[in-house]
Amino acid sequence: MAAITINLSDARLERLQQLANQSGVSPEELLTSSVENCLGDDEGSFTQSASYVLKKNAELYRRLA
Repeated sequence: MAAITINLSDARLERLQQLANQSGVSPEELLTSSVENCLGDDEGSFTQSASYVLKKNAELYRRLA
């Protein structure tokens, strides 16, 4: 597996961290999921990512219902 480094402004990094916290995942997991979704991974990565987020936040969703 390869790694990539990107530069983000402080404001963008803070927003990324907020979104990741809201989703219950790390910023790295959120970015990986987003990139896989954008690239149209044929292995159903969007479905896998969505399923992961739903499972990760199941307790939160249960409380909000």
